[in-house]
Amino acid sequence: MNGIMLPNLRRGALLALAPLALIPIALPSAANAATAAATETVTGGSLTFINGSPSAVSFPSIALNGTDQTASQTQLLDISDARGTGAGWNITATSTSFSNGSVSLQGSTQITTAPAVACDAGIACVTPTNSVTYPYTLPSGATAPLATKMYNAATSTGTGALTVTPTWRLLVPATSAVGTYSSSWTMSLISGP
Repeated sequence: MNGIMLPNLRRGALLALAPLALIPIALPSAANAATAAATETVTGGSLTFINGSPSAVSFPSIALNGTDQTASQTQLLDISDARGTGAGWNITATSTSFSNGSVSLQGSTQITTAPAVACDAGIACVTPTNSVTYPYTLPSGATAPLATKMYNAATSTGTGALTVTPTWRLLVPATSAVGTYSSSWTMSLISGP
């Protein structure tokens, strides 16, 4: 046969072939999975007026005209509840009478509608659920009387940093004497609604 030599095969003989080489393929294995623990400890902060105290209130001047008049002014109560307990809080207030040294102003100071409230800029908060009813009259006397609740945050509300903005209304009776009057206000931020 033209120089090609084939092995002499007998009928039924098998041709032996070289073994195939197997290439290992990496398969994902559950045995290679591992877990790691991650922890974070969160501790509570405090309940406080931001900047240490409420803002001062300066009512606009009033020119006497023979009638009772009302001067209005807002106040910023910037509050931080960073305790992380959701215990709620309340603000109590009292004051001395408006006086110019020898004469007291006989009008009352009130909040007639619920104060506005908003989270401080760029900070998440839970706005308070307030149950105080209005109008609210600020206690006043020659010596400041017992403080009363002027605003509150129910349990699980009022957390984070937020500003409560009451609008105060000061009654100036028509019979008031001319002068510059001042009053000392005491506000306390207390745990619990």
